[in-house]
Amino acid sequence: MTPQRPAGAGTPLTPDQGPPDAVVRTSAKAPRHPGSEQLYAALDLGTNSCRMLIARPKGGQFEVVDSFSKAVELGTGLESSGLLSHRPMQRTLQALRICRSKLERHNVRSMRLVATEACRRARNSREFIRRAQRETGLKLDIITAEEEARLAVVSCASLVAADTEQLLVIDIGGGSTELVWIDMSRVAPEARRNAILSMYQGAFNRDPLPGKPRVVDWISVPLGVATLKDYFADVEDDAARFALMSWYFEEQLEAFTPYADPTQHKAFQIIGTSGTITTVAASYLRLKRYDRNKVDGLVMNSTQVDSVIREYLALGPIGRRQDPRIGRERHTQIMSGAAILTALMRVWPTERMSVADRGLREGLLYAQMSGDGALDLAQN
Repeated sequence: MTPQRPAGAGTPLTPDQGPPDAVVRTSAKAPRHPGSEQLYAALDLGTNSCRMLIARPKGGQFEVVDSFSKAVELGTGLESSGLLSHRPMQRTLQALRICRSKLERHNVRSMRLVATEACRRARNSREFIRRAQRETGLKLDIITAEEEARLAVVSCASLVAADTEQLLVIDIGGGSTELVWIDMSRVAPEARRNAILSMYQGAFNRDPLPGKPRVVDWISVPLGVATLKDYFADVEDDAARFALMSWYFEEQLEAFTPYADPTQHKAFQIIGTSGTITTVAASYLRLKRYDRNKVDGLVMNSTQVDSVIREYLALGPIGRRQDPRIGRERHTQIMSGAAILTALMRVWPTERMSVADRGLREGLLYAQMSGDGALDLAQN
């Protein structure tokens, strides 16, 4: 499992992947103006979950009309076999049928439906994508690791602080983890959020125009909460397994340029988007019932993150399963995600990690709406 990073400005596409920013449309309508009632949809089929949002533009943001989320565990068995297995594919197809019914009910015309790491790695993924289109009517694009990272960055634009000069965006997924380091020092403070939002266009640019963000480096490590857990499944001791996972993940960062840079950066911000990070935030807030409004945008420091993860370790497997802040669906994978987060906090300790309850779907929506001119960016 070799981390992916570009040799040049971007990763070349294979012929059947299509352009990275193509929007799947069921009709070719002219772009709408801000305030339009046109609905957009974004579907993210990952290693663990199938999730979809349907939304309408609203000023410089969007308003969610309908949503769907289901743990399909498509990547089950992938680490050992290299293939998508029968039962996970069946679960996923059933979830896609529900998504199709929602799209039809809302008469959605503009949509982007994508698959990520599990389908990038599985030898039979192309066959599965064709089957999904045949049985559900939905055509999914298998996107590159770079586009996945780029969309994660875009989804977090509104959380970028005006005084941030160095930004690290981390996205811990089920099958991979994306890191993007962005130098914002040449961008005017009042323009930084919109500058991030504009990064959905084209490949990551290390030599941008004046006044634009510069991507210092990005990396996609093929280890997420599911794949890292499976990799160390034979280690019985809970604490030992956690330590091994964390140090093993850090070893994969050697190719990431900022990893070898010991400079202490001023005006530094981390934005973290993943179920692991939002769960850590909810645990820190002692929420008995998850509340997105309290979690999204919360700022934590390295010490607070470490305190929560130490508490998870003290609970042990049984205690974590019974902890309502973690939840029954996440308790088996929270420690692999925490191991990744611990490694990142060890390398880049920070007083300012912004928690983002958002990700690929939100990035897909922003990209579509911005491309159609349906967002009023002056309101950001």
